Amino acid sequence: MTHADAVSAIRSLLPGIAGGVLERERERALPRAQVKALTLAGLGCLRIPREDGGEGLGWVEFAELLVELAEADSNLPQIFRGHIAFVEHLLAAPPSEHRQAWIDRIVGGDLVGNAWSETGGVALGTNATRATRAADGGWSVTGKKFYTTGSIFADWIDATVDADGTAATALIRTGQPGVRVDDDWDGFGQPVTGTGTAEFTDASVDEADLGAFADRFRYQTAVYQLVLLTVLAGIASATRRDAADAVAARTRTYSHGNATRTQHDPQVLQTIGEIDATAFTARALVNEVARAVQLAADTAHDPDGAAHRDAVVAAEFASARAQVVLSQSVPAAATRLFDTLGASAISASRSLDRHWRNARAVASHNPWLFKARQLGDLTVNGTVPDFVWSIGVAAPAG
Repeated sequence: MTHADAVSAIRSLLPGIAGGVLERERERALPRAQVKALTLAGLGCLRIPREDGGEGLGWVEFAELLVELAEADSNLPQIFRGHIAFVEHLLAAPPSEHRQAWIDRIVGGDLVGNAWSETGGVALGTNATRATRAADGGWSVTGKKFYTTGSIFADWIDATVDADGTAATALIRTGQPGVRVDDDWDGFGQPVTGTGTAEFTDASVDEADLGAFADRFRYQTAVYQLVLLTVLAGIASATRRDAADAVAARTRTYSHGNATRTQHDPQVLQTIGEIDATAFTARALVNEVARAVQLAADTAHDPDGAAHRDAVVAAEFASARAQVVLSQSVPAAATRLFDTLGASAISASRSLDRHWRNARAVASHNPWLFKARQLGDLTVNGTVPDFVWSIGVAAPAG
């Protein structure tokens, strides 16, 4: 199978995925069949080199495909976000038997979820979820994680843990008795991403599947953010599509409007044009960030080299710049949609509000205002921050 065949196989699924998205969101029905179909079609191994059984897609083409998937159903790229980042970690790692074993699992169809966040009073920069030595020489993990997007669909969960006082990641098989994943996400947007709570009770982890967090690939924040940017770009494209289709089909007009048909009203057309410009800009920004991430990936073989360090900085700041723009412009465009149609657009049966709700939910991750401040600090003072963020309760000053 060529790259074109693999991408075409996934694209062939998009009309069916889009056809059921309104019902899934209204019924809060997890897209299990859609996730399975995409996995079987090879979405999870598109970045893996052909010699290892994948398709070897570059980031630019891969990101464009994720935008198209998000246009069909914005929940789906976010479901695969943790898996995508884990695959990138494998690709950036030096060759080893452990790395190859995991590549073989991914090519074989295994899906990896994510469990990095904790709620409550955990101290900033720490993990309350703990890994302890087990009698069989492996590890035992106990704790609770939230925002575990994709894990309810997954064969494995990539979880951050505390291992003897060291920040680590553990790969935990989901099919064992000590793992429970609940779909208890109550956000008003992205409702069927399977985001919720994962609870581990003496969950077993092989010795080789626990590693230092410091060994993760260095451009991971840019990769995580790029996937969210593809979601925003897909929502912008879906907003443009739905707004244009609704205006073109509308027969009623207002006595104080500017034309006998809404589709010819210059003020409405201006609004559609502004939505179109947002969708175009979103795709262009995704493309630029993908190029920057690709350069970081291309130089990852020398993680301590100047070229890679520079590429990581460039990728992180590219994703931050795009996040600042799209976190504001895409929700705004999804709101402007209602300016083109009037009260009929707010019918719950049409679910046009989902575009704003979903965009607002995605834009709430890793708040953009802090990224904007860092960009300002870079521009004025040349300051390069630490690119790995965490959330928790800060220690008292002094």
